[in-house]
Amino acid sequence: MPAPLSGENEQGVLMHWAELVAIAVALSVDAFAVAIAAGVRLKDAGIGQTLTLAGQFGFFQAAMLIIGWLAGDSLKSYLATYTHWVAFGLLTWVGVKMIIGAVKHPAHQKVAERYDPTKGASLIMLAIATSLDALAVGLSLSVLNHVVWFPAFVIGGTAALFTLAGLQIGKLIGATSTLGKYAEICGGVVLILLGLRVVF
Repeated sequence: MPAPLSGENEQGVLMHWAELVAIAVALSVDAFAVAIAAGVRLKDAGIGQTLTLAGQFGFFQAAMLIIGWLAGDSLKSYLATYTHWVAFGLLTWVGVKMIIGAVKHPAHQKVAERYDPTKGASLIMLAIATSLDALAVGLSLSVLNHVVWFPAFVIGGTAALFTLAGLQIGKLIGATSTLGKYAEICGGVVLILLGLRVVF
């Protein structure tokens, strides 16, 4: 059995490295996919947009994990009933909006004048939708009496890095003028499929 990050203390048991890495990567997959879709949409996302998306996704992953951990076992059954529907609704709404935007707006229109997934309500909704799984994981950590602070740091950081990578990949795809519109539609479809995956 792999050695734990450290021993026990009054707050609980710290997770094993292998478990923590596996959970961090698993929770970051949705953020990675959404970031690819956002990169396709933006095409020439600047430093500010890139850092905003990565920072927001990383922050919400960590925050949701901590919130779930603090909530404890008492809310576990209630939250488990609804979180997948909330994630489905948010991802589907943003995905449909991306598809409509790709169809309505001409390819030459300035990105600044179009729907920007790194701003406003859309950013918050995407961040929440991609981090709801972390809420459930936080609840599980609480039940298992695991310390949450270091896992939250690792999971948030991993989500931010995956978001950065996904955004760059999406930008490369979206920069191809002949494929940009169709790739953006595909990005919206991916978000909807992610929502369906959460449900089923």
